[in-house]
Amino acid sequence: MADTVSYRPKAGEIPTQPGVYRFRDASERILYVGKAKNLRARLSNYFAPLQSLHERTRRMVTTAVSVEWTVVASEFEALQLEFTWIKEFDPPFNVQFRDDKSYPYLAITLAESVPRVIVTRNKNITGARYFGPYTKVWALRETVDLMLKAFPMRSCTDSTYKRAERSGRPCLLGDIGKCAAPCVGRVSKEDHKSIALDFASFMAGQDTRYVNELTTKMTTAAEEQDYESAARYRDQRSALETVLTKNAVVLSDSIDADVIGIAHDELAAAVQQFVVRGGRIRGVHSWVVDKELDVELPELVESVLQNAYGDDVEPPRRVIVPALPEDAPELEYWLAARRWESAGHTGRVTLSVARRGELAALAQTVDTNARNALVLYKTRRSGDFVARSQALADIQDALGMADAPLRIECYDVSHLSGTNIVASMVVFEDGLPRKDQYRRFSIPESTDDTESIFQTLSRRLSHLDDDAEAAETEPSLGTGTAGSAQSSETAQDAQETVVDQAPPRRRFAYRPNLLIVDGGQPQVNAAARALREQGVTDIQLCGIAKRLEEIWLPDSDYPVILPRNSDALFLIQRIRDEAHRFAITYQRQRRRRDISSVLSEIPGVGPSRVRELLRHFGSVTKLRTASAEEIMVVKGVGPALAETIHSRLRDPAGPQAR
Repeated sequence: MADTVSYRPKAGEIPTQPGVYRFRDASERILYVGKAKNLRARLSNYFAPLQSLHERTRRMVTTAVSVEWTVVASEFEALQLEFTWIKEFDPPFNVQFRDDKSYPYLAITLAESVPRVIVTRNKNITGARYFGPYTKVWALRETVDLMLKAFPMRSCTDSTYKRAERSGRPCLLGDIGKCAAPCVGRVSKEDHKSIALDFASFMAGQDTRYVNELTTKMTTAAEEQDYESAARYRDQRSALETVLTKNAVVLSDSIDADVIGIAHDELAAAVQQFVVRGGRIRGVHSWVVDKELDVELPELVESVLQNAYGDDVEPPRRVIVPALPEDAPELEYWLAARRWESAGHTGRVTLSVARRGELAALAQTVDTNARNALVLYKTRRSGDFVARSQALADIQDALGMADAPLRIECYDVSHLSGTNIVASMVVFEDGLPRKDQYRRFSIPESTDDTESIFQTLSRRLSHLDDDAEAAETEPSLGTGTAGSAQSSETAQDAQETVVDQAPPRRRFAYRPNLLIVDGGQPQVNAAARALREQGVTDIQLCGIAKRLEEIWLPDSDYPVILPRNSDALFLIQRIRDEAHRFAITYQRQRRRRDISSVLSEIPGVGPSRVRELLRHFGSVTKLRTASAEEIMVVKGVGPALAETIHSRLRDPAGPQAR
């Protein structure tokens, strides 16, 4: 492989000013758009030796055949130009947004001579002011119906309005007081527009002022014995209060903010946006981001903000994000400009990370929702039958297999500083987990993870069934017949090889088509050694390296790179994550049992004191390294008992020694 690409610009050709750069492929398609404070410094990162680049960056650089740049006057102009070109060219290596929902908005058409309020999914109405998005259209319609009692503005279609104008008779909404009926001259067009502006102002968060004004008007009318007007003001105030009670109060009334949470992994990110106006949650918007390049959280925040406020959506004065991008001041300036373009509002937009108080608590809630959304997205994508079928076919092609891997087994190793070493095996058939066939292994001794993988695979492969009849008659791995390595385990450990207390089943339904190990080339080579020593040649093997999501094959110098948004990579990642979860769970059980058994043999330490010790220190490592004085702090542990626990845990000849 060459040190770098052939189209690398010569030294000194790239300017040092701010600008925007574009990578193009052989067909002149733009692959990636980026901005830089210093173009030369940024682009030099792409032209480093290829072997030193992140795998996905290397794929983009080698796919491109040219790079070009445009110099601008400032970082802010670079941000604006980058946003424009990403929208125009939709480069495949930039962050891609998935959103399979069309969310409803409340729109007020302020550009019309007689504005109207509508519930719409169209975000391209000229001169309209938008509020939302909202998750439930029926709830939004109910809110509008209540609001029209307080702000009786037009909500009818153009044809209905013109018909009433010609006939001189208002529609039903005018007769029941939910429209001021400008069509028949009950109010002037100027007065009606004032009502529309008040409606928009209330939706923007100025709640308290209108409730207080109506209360004052109601009181004044009652004192003047204008009881009909007082009753009307009372009903309008009641309608506004009903609207307010439908929105959870989360902050003080003066807070207008959008709170954004992002949960991401190597492949995708789920975004949650809570719209808070007047201290109340007025809407929730969620979408999913596909990550093609290795994008860290601050850079991801920048892309999310460009997507959230890119289509005439008015940013609030404050936006809470999980991390501040490097060019946060330029982003604030850009958001303020978007605020002016969408609604004609001036003033600064502030980006910040909530550290404490109510905003921090709300940000934590948003972050939790984002994490749940990411899990749900990945689960649904992996669980879809069409997606699973495509994923298995893509894996077959990528790994050069003769058949689709209908049965996949994945292995992971877990330990705590080299102690309590365990391994897990999870099974997926037709792209779905078979939890009744999961297995877990205790490893008495091992030098490192590669040796642990070798031991685990050797034990598993020694029990491959030659046919279904053998699978019916031979005992399972959980019976203590898993080979010489397992024979050295305790009987209790051997019994724990079967998962989830499942009823006894035959060992394996049939031979796997594909074995996956969690790790890169060293782990794959260790697993390949186990296959060779067992004489197994008909099972495909691969490994997945977590940081770069690369697929490694035995004796290969370069990894297999699956497309970042492919169903195949999502399925392999899900299988790997399940193996990791299962291994960690078992390792924690072993760790807790190991220390609990040691503590329970100490006179005066019963189950309740064991729980208090583990709860106080949080981990076995901290408890083992704690001094007697630190142990004495635990509830129910005196000086003498603390000294006994300390000496017993540190005594290498004691029962805790493995």
